Amino acid sequence: MSKPAAVLTIPAFKDNYLWLIHDGRKAAVVDPGDAQPIMAALAERGLTLTAILLTHHHADHIGGVPELLRHFDVPVFGPRHDGISAVTVPLGEGDTVQVPGLDMRFSVLDVPGHTRGHIAYFRDGADPWLFCGDTLFGAGCGRLFEGTPAQMFDSLGKLAALPLATRVFCAHEYTLSNLRFALAVEPHNQALRERMEASTALRERLQPTVPSSIGLERATNPFLRAGEAEIAAQLAAAGKLGQDHSPLAVFTALREWKNTF
Repeated sequence: MSKPAAVLTIPAFKDNYLWLIHDGRKAAVVDPGDAQPIMAALAERGLTLTAILLTHHHADHIGGVPELLRHFDVPVFGPRHDGISAVTVPLGEGDTVQVPGLDMRFSVLDVPGHTRGHIAYFRDGADPWLFCGDTLFGAGCGRLFEGTPAQMFDSLGKLAALPLATRVFCAHEYTLSNLRFALAVEPHNQALRERMEASTALRERLQPTVPSSIGLERATNPFLRAGEAEIAAQLAAAGKLGQDHSPLAVFTALREWKNTF
């Protein structure tokens, strides 16, 4: 009998995380930018790959797909509008994914901003999960390579509305650098200072700072807190914000400042 599904964290490249969902027998991989660490993890644990899930088209998220498909004849789930030729099951907002071989269903969310067609996978229930690619990071968000500030602002709002207990499986270890920026824009946030202390301790032990949670992100991630008066005041004091202090204007100024922070 299969076990409840778990998520294995697989580091890759300089700071990527590849996520392997498995029940002890079958496995699905999210954003396999590199095939080799996935192949090694599958072999070490005696797992059979049954599906590939992609969030967007960047090479560090899809680069390992061709090699994996040479070894496993599996469906490739991915965004309908992000230009990924390997996708065999195109997805968009409102679609659901029943992961082959695993007792697991995801809802698909459109979260454009980092790329125009970026999607995320959400599993509801007692232990909710979110695989959000490069849209939401620990204390940060993705750069706007293709989308607009308004698109990313709306996408992050959609993710922030998920249950507070939702575990956030993002794709990069950016948390400490994001927290340094967050403290510059909201220096009196006690939850933020506590998160910096905890995250620093984790990295000193060479442990990941993610997954985080939607609750933690809402308390400490400035990109989800653009309505906070202190953040607007800090931006204005730094000469980064004009007369418009709306949450979208604050978010836009935050993203522009973070690009050069």
